[in-house]
Amino acid sequence: MVEKKTLSDLQLEVDTYINQFKEGYFPPMELLARLTEELGELSREVQHKYGTKKKKSTEVEKEIADEMGDFFFVLLCLANAEGIDLQQSLEQVLNKYNTRDKDRWTIKED
Repeated sequence: MVEKKTLSDLQLEVDTYINQFKEGYFPPMELLARLTEELGELSREVQHKYGTKKKKSTEVEKEIADEMGDFFFVLLCLANAEGIDLQQSLEQVLNKYNTRDKDRWTIKED
């Protein structure tokens, strides 16, 4: 069985990959632009699969999972460039949802 990597492991792997190049990370605004671009590509695939705006026959169909991977890679790059520990950030957000919003939704009954 393949061991799953933690979010911290993935951030370190991306950091190791990027730091092998002299150019390193793009500036924050460029990373944000790339993140927006990747979100647009993800949106296009979701729209094609579930929405009313289908692709033209000349457009290549991509996998939603691949587009999510591209988006996530750039998000990891932005976090690394800004010195943000995404594992810690996500844990804080989950805690917020589990406390602040714990009574906001109807719990499923078994």
